[in-house]
Amino acid sequence: MSEQSRSEVTGPGHGKAAAPLRRMTARDRDEEHRAATPLELFFDLVFVVAIAQAGVALVHALAEGHIGHGVSGYAMVFFAIWWAWMNFSWFASAYDTDDVLYRVTTLVQMAGVLILAAGVSRAFDHSEFGVVWFGYVVMRVALISQWLRAGLSAHGEERRTALRYAFGVGVCQVGWLGLLLLPDGAKPWLFLGMAILELMVPMWAERVRETTWHPHHIAERYGLFLIIVLGETILAATAGVRVALDENEALGDLLPIAGGGLLIIFSAWWIYFVVPVHEHLTSNRTAFLWGYGHYLVFGSAAATGAGIEVAIEESIGKAHISTTTAAACVTVPAALYLVTVWLLHARHSKRGIGQAILPATALAVLACTFAGHWAVLLAGVAAALSVVAGVTVSAIQSRTTATNGTA
Repeated sequence: MSEQSRSEVTGPGHGKAAAPLRRMTARDRDEEHRAATPLELFFDLVFVVAIAQAGVALVHALAEGHIGHGVSGYAMVFFAIWWAWMNFSWFASAYDTDDVLYRVTTLVQMAGVLILAAGVSRAFDHSEFGVVWFGYVVMRVALISQWLRAGLSAHGEERRTALRYAFGVGVCQVGWLGLLLLPDGAKPWLFLGMAILELMVPMWAERVRETTWHPHHIAERYGLFLIIVLGETILAATAGVRVALDENEALGDLLPIAGGGLLIIFSAWWIYFVVPVHEHLTSNRTAFLWGYGHYLVFGSAAATGAGIEVAIEESIGKAHISTTTAAACVTVPAALYLVTVWLLHARHSKRGIGQAILPATALAVLACTFAGHWAVLLAGVAAALSVVAGVTVSAIQSRTTATNGTA
């Protein structure tokens, strides 16, 4: 791709201003300097609101001792948030024209996300999915129009892929009507079935021809979204400490939780970004597994922040759960994060003893659950030590490789 054509595609901040309308052609998978656009970063920001709403609802449920309801409600609501982000991100990686029509359609999708966020608390607390469903309608109408536009600009198998996406997304949206019509007892089962159907749409649509998503761009988009999730986690934990200090001067009980929480969050960032992952995304088979697995990565990272807030509330007597249960609200999602990140990409760059560091750390973090009020701090120390161990082992292995290479 020439510099001129690349500038015309990438838009503001990357070249020429956006044209009113362009033919929506697929981007080049081997395109150089492919990076997230200002519109994509703006799109990500609206998800901060939705994630925050899900976190608040989870904290309330866990603090009241409604563990089963909290976990199941959070799993459903977070799937809705994550999948909306996924739908846009993978489409944009392949077909971002950055013209006026594309921008307006994306802004409509953002409005749908905000509507979804407004309905999170009702869906979580009362299984009332009307607002969430309508938010999805707004997003899905815009997304289907994008796929139809891509199909009209394409030919052959590429057109059929785009039209299959439009059809599959539309069918799924009709299926979600069951959340409004079925009794509450049937809704979790419908949600599970529809979630599986949603995950199958990309595999069905691209079974003959893959869309031209960009590996480096996709890896960057996921990394940026994780940073947003971790930032929301820090914000939730900070808000919990602030409220606790306003109502209770138990600074000695709060500092270990705050310190341990920060160590967990900082370690989570380090562990995720320690090695580039885009080279592993070589096909739909590996990329879809990696991308779908991030439901657990993002969900557990956000849940860890909610758990820290629950631990703070328990320490000042506002939560109706035991100290061990409050600690588990932090250690369980933190351990899940460590294992999932290891499974998805950290293990691909590890050799020898380095392969065992994250699984062993996950077990250590879980063991900290039973350490009483010191549980969060000890879990944070365990996570930080895993970073130290990983850096040390990598340095030793690199030095050994260099020595053997020159011998």
